[in-house]
Amino acid sequence: MKYRHIAIEGPIGVGKTSLARMLAEELQARLVLEEVEDNPFLEKFYQKREEYAFQTQLYFLLSRYKKQTEFMQPDLFKQIVVSDYIMDKDKIFASINLSDDELALYEQIYRLLDPRVTRPDIVILLQAPPRTLLERTKKRANNYEKNIEIEYLEDLSRAYTNYFFSYEKSPLLIINTENIDFVENKHDMVALLKELRRFEGGTQFFNPMST
Repeated sequence: MKYRHIAIEGPIGVGKTSLARMLAEELQARLVLEEVEDNPFLEKFYQKREEYAFQTQLYFLLSRYKKQTEFMQPDLFKQIVVSDYIMDKDKIFASINLSDDELALYEQIYRLLDPRVTRPDIVILLQAPPRTLLERTKKRANNYEKNIEIEYLEDLSRAYTNYFFSYEKSPLLIINTENIDFVENKHDMVALLKELRRFEGGTQFFNPMST
């Protein structure tokens, strides 16, 4: 595998962590997962979004920064890294969660941290319609996600689309996951691994025909 740092991105419920686990196992890679449930403000945020947005976002920013700096510590046994997020994710969420004044303060902190993190060799962007995201989120039955509304997922999906429309920091492979299942269908995973090995960079769309 020519890519040493593979990052998987996409909105809530799209399947980032599941795919990251499977890729790491297939490639015998070091797996780095976002520690979402450790955020003490998250459940309160979903109950009272405006009141707890800044605390929630700032905690995530510092937590994600800390995890990203771990990429600078090489693992001698597993040279490939697979992660289920990139640092830019934090900025996408901040853009829809924070007020203008909060966002201005957040941006100052973000600009201090962002240059210090490494960039992935390739980003796999997973997409799915908001209704599909909501269904998958409900199936996970996480307490802090039980109050997620379809409108929030619609806003988040638009924010992801807008951000990655002109993304050039890393090669980008975009996959619509509405009709494929990497977990249950091994053919979908095999097709993805083949695509990764022949992917030459830039921005490309990958739409395997699931069986």
